[in-house]
Amino acid sequence: MKALVLAGGAGTRLRPITHTSAKQLVPVGNTPILYFGLRSLADAGITEVGIVVGDTAEEIRQSVGDGSAFGLEVTYIPQEAPLGLAHAVLIARDFLADEPFAMYLGDNFLLGGITDLVAEFSASDADAQILLTQVANPSQFGVAELDETGKVVRLEEKPKEPRSDLALVGVYLFRTDIHEAVRSIKPSARGELEITEAIEWLIRNGRDVRSHVVTGYWKDTGRVEDLLECNRAVLESVETRVEGDVDDESELIGRVVVAKGTRVVRSSIRGPVVIGEGASIVDTFIGPFTAIGDGCVLDSCEIEYSIVLADSSIRGVRPITTSLIGRNAVITPATGPRRSHRLVIGDHSQVEIKA
Repeated sequence: MKALVLAGGAGTRLRPITHTSAKQLVPVGNTPILYFGLRSLADAGITEVGIVVGDTAEEIRQSVGDGSAFGLEVTYIPQEAPLGLAHAVLIARDFLADEPFAMYLGDNFLLGGITDLVAEFSASDADAQILLTQVANPSQFGVAELDETGKVVRLEEKPKEPRSDLALVGVYLFRTDIHEAVRSIKPSARGELEITEAIEWLIRNGRDVRSHVVTGYWKDTGRVEDLLECNRAVLESVETRVEGDVDDESELIGRVVVAKGTRVVRSSIRGPVVIGEGASIVDTFIGPFTAIGDGCVLDSCEIEYSIVLADSSIRGVRPITTSLIGRNAVITPATGPRRSHRLVIGDHSQVEIKA
């Protein structure tokens, strides 16, 4: 079995962060979202992976390389524009050949991996298998309707009036009939070749499409709120590891990771928290579910339930909560009344805040 990983798209819901960075490389728990998917594929025994890339192709290439760090052999497949998931299958035809494959959306996070699902599909005669999960807002997703036996009878892409609350998780398993399906469909009103329509084609033409309802943790990390929640889920499983320097006046409570080259001075850190390499934490409180990237400087500030990307600086601002702060950002105080701040700050930004 091969895999097709989708790592194109503009990531408009994560702007301004994605003006300068691929959405699939935004980190949770200081690890890019894309890496979790690649590791899941490797754990499932899949080694040949095609990554569909768009405008951020060079950044993806630099980060993933040839895939050997993940135990994979990676082939990059350029997509001229984000023309739909089915279009990605269409342009990957030569790479996929006639082998079954898993399609994995690079900005999705599925806790627990897909090893059992791949084994289940490989042992079956199904032509396709889709993963579903119950969501509160199904109109924002592709939605499946099942009959009383659990068979897929209809799929709709972001319907205004959903027939169920079962959304398609961004992992699909296909055999070769999907190639005929993507050649047979027309672009939707959005101008895209929808994978939901291709799967509908399989159903209409008598193919065996099965479903699996995911009961574990899954997130489409397309929004800031989803990233912060995914970060929380990742940090739930961290184990304490202190490789940097923590002075005697500092206090670490709970599960805290302090990477090498980082110094913590007169600070209180309440886990779960991850701090990357080469950071400086001075006279600062870091609260639960916070990830601080490599090279960050935090001085005389308070922050919790947030993600701070690499090489950013926060000085004299408190409190900060539920925030996503881009790379090389600088946050400093201005005069005025003290209040709480919620921030979504793009890379290379500088912000003055009343504190």
